[in-house]
Amino acid sequence: MEDAELHAHYSRGEERDRLSAGQGLLEFTRTAEIILRCLPAAPALVADIGGGPGRYALWLAGLGYRVEHRDLMPLHVRQLAQDAGGLTELHTAVGDARELDLADASVDAVLLLGPLYHLPRQEDRVQTLREARRIVQPGGAVFGAAVSCWAARLDGVLRERIYERGSEMLEVIDSVERTGVLPPLAQGAYTAYTHRPRQLQAEFESVGLTVADLVSVEGAAFLLGGSDLTERMADPRARLAILDSARAHERVPELLGLGPHLVATGLRPGTG
Repeated sequence: MEDAELHAHYSRGEERDRLSAGQGLLEFTRTAEIILRCLPAAPALVADIGGGPGRYALWLAGLGYRVEHRDLMPLHVRQLAQDAGGLTELHTAVGDARELDLADASVDAVLLLGPLYHLPRQEDRVQTLREARRIVQPGGAVFGAAVSCWAARLDGVLRERIYERGSEMLEVIDSVERTGVLPPLAQGAYTAYTHRPRQLQAEFESVGLTVADLVSVEGAAFLLGGSDLTERMADPRARLAILDSARAHERVPELLGLGPHLVATGLRPGTG
């Protein structure tokens, strides 16, 4: 059922530009700098698993990395192939994060910047992490993004005002914070999973990945809203203030769940 929801949602083609402005631009900018902290030097081979239309894959290829991109949506693969323009260092194909066609210890790092919050069942998330550990070289990093379990309240209620759709929306939010499962809140949405920070760390550790870092991505700046945030990110001084605020609080235990996204960096034990 979840796969059918994903196909229905992403077939609309709206993901291609999501990371270009507003909250999406902040998400991309911060996630990129977090990844670079533990990424080996180019031309290392990076697997971008569940990479959507390939915003991160194109960014990495532009930095000189070789990239193996996989996504469940054929539309995303076609879009990336078009945008890549024949880049030889970037290869894309349809693939499922739970069963990859890449060989054991064949890549230097793995990005899981979408799969973990698209898989409501824990066994699927753990299998995805197990596959990432399998394909990364010993000593290599697996970067996993998750949605905070408090994002539905902070983002959905405070910023998007979903309570205006009906009082039952607030009851849904209470359930999300208890169970982690976020049902579709609008037509065309999908069932998602939201993590508490310690739970994300535990899932990484359950497959033998050592969590070297666990940070909040956006911090509180996502509450600024789309047009205001886009305008501030375009101003160098305001952009620096926003990013510095996110960095200052990114590892504070009490504030880890404040922003919509978490990123865990897990290392496969051993040396490459």
